Amino acid sequence: MGTELDTAYERSTSMIGAEERRPLGVVRVDEAVAFARACAEDDPRHLDPARPDFTVHPMYLPSLLRGPRGGLDDEYRADGMFADEVPGTAGLDVRLMAGGQDIEFHRSTPLGEQIEASRTIESVEFKGRPQSRFLLITVAKTYRAATSGVLATVTERFIVR
Repeated sequence: MGTELDTAYERSTSMIGAEERRPLGVVRVDEAVAFARACAEDDPRHLDPARPDFTVHPMYLPSLLRGPRGGLDDEYRADGMFADEVPGTAGLDVRLMAGGQDIEFHRSTPLGEQIEASRTIESVEFKGRPQSRFLLITVAKTYRAATSGVLATVTERFIVR
C-alpha cells in the first residue's frame, strides 16, 4: 500500500496531457475595479471605468479560479485551496503549496465577453531526498475570451507533500 503522496503521483501522472476546461463567466467592470483596489493599485486606468483608456488589471485574469461567483464552502480544502486546484490531489491528506508561476499576457482582458480557462498537466516529478520527498506538478493554463481569443498563458508549479 502506497502513501497519499504515491496516490497523488499516480493520479496526476495519469492526467498528463489531458485538457480540462472551465467557464469563468464574464468579467464585469465593478469586479475588475474591486480587484484593482484590493491590489492597492493606484493607476487610474484600472480604477476609473469612465476613462477612455480603462483596462482590466492584468493580474485579475489569472486570479480567476471559479469565475465571478467565487467558490462555495464545500469546494475548499482545510488549507484554503480549492479541492481540485492541484490536479490529482482531491480528497487526499497532502499539503499543497504554490511553487511558482510564469505568465505571458497576449492581450487585454475584455469586458462582457465569456472567458474560459483550460489546463493541462505538463509534468509530475518526485523531488527531494527519500526521507523528505515531494511532488512538483507543472500545469499549463490558457485563458481565452469567446471572440478575442487567447488572453494569457500561465505555467504554474505546485509542491505536494
